[in-house]
Amino acid sequence: MDSATKHRSSAIAELSLVSRRRALKALAAGACLLVVKPTSATLREMFGQSLMARERVDLKLPLLAESGNVVPVTVSVDSPMTESDHVKAIHLFAEKNHLPRIVSFELGPWNGKAVIKARIRLAESQQVLAVAVMSDGSYYSAVADVEVTYSSCG
Repeated sequence: MDSATKHRSSAIAELSLVSRRRALKALAAGACLLVVKPTSATLREMFGQSLMARERVDLKLPLLAESGNVVPVTVSVDSPMTESDHVKAIHLFAEKNHLPRIVSFELGPWNGKAVIKARIRLAESQQVLAVAVMSDGSYYSAVADVEVTYSSCG
């Protein structure tokens, strides 16, 4: 095999590799588009058109998170946690994550206090939304902004 033929076959192999990389990147980008779901759509699915008062919920996150891999969060809801008046669930959402619904906690009067402490992952700087579902069917929420210096989700 002469050098021109070797060069041509090498160039074809390199072009084929580039084409495969482009195809895989395009496929991955398309898959991400299928997975991404706006928080507003997720909220409508979960809560319908219900109004959420911006009270009774205290959402604490750092203003600046060095890494989006481990962001501490504390959510507390002002509730007596009695049989007739308690928090049924607390949900956390982050719109810019690939999956906006981060986590959901179920609670009841047996919890004593409506306080959740966890560590969450954030894809980038964004707002985090906490929604408390009360035993009477009402909803309360709070929002906090977080600046992420190093992304966690790609």
